Amino acid sequence: MGEIERTLGGDGGRLPVHHIGEELLLDYAAGATSEAMSLLIASHLALCPMCRQQLAELELVGGAMLDALPDDECDEASLDAVLARLDRDDVTPVQPTAPVAADPAVDGILLPEPLRSYVGSDLNKLGWKRRIRGLDECVLPVGGARVSLMRIHQGASMPKHTHAGNELTLVLTGGFTDARGSYLRGDVAVTDQHVDHQPTADLDEDCLCLAVVDAPLRLTGRMTRFLNPFLRI
Repeated sequence: MGEIERTLGGDGGRLPVHHIGEELLLDYAAGATSEAMSLLIASHLALCPMCRQQLAELELVGGAMLDALPDDECDEASLDAVLARLDRDDVTPVQPTAPVAADPAVDGILLPEPLRSYVGSDLNKLGWKRRIRGLDECVLPVGGARVSLMRIHQGASMPKHTHAGNELTLVLTGGFTDARGSYLRGDVAVTDQHVDHQPTADLDEDCLCLAVVDAPLRLTGRMTRFLNPFLRI
């Protein structure tokens, strides 16, 4: 197998502990997310039974609200009635299912759908570029934001930075740590202009991530700030 494939290890059955949040799930359920964000959310859902259950419950609320509409609008009483239904003990809860594994026949690559449909079965054939020491990136042709696969070499630290907008990073293999905690397969790190961090890949293997960024990042380290005018990420 090629260099990229050797970095793709299993997750040992661990379930994600960092999620995308209810607001984004609501937008996704309503079809209000961009292609870029939908790709990341759907890929996370394939690995996270908890978020799949939450999405099903949100869709249940939406369906019940539509059923309750009297004259093409939903009043506060209708919403309260729907929420009350979800709190009842006799309502059958949505049962979470096991994480959706990637197709084991595709060269051992543990990529969830729909991401696998975007990148194919051979990651080594993608247009990887070395951005900085310890970081390779492949930008994907997806609309709505900058979408890329990022491969952080084991033990490598990214420059300390914040963001002019939003960044969501889904860990596909390996893991990384920043000041907020550790992120492993299936976890999503949500960052914005209020987060100043320096992700560091775990020591045991490279970290492969799917990242969606809707505005450039801004370096904040004492020795790297002068590079901001030249950044393209």
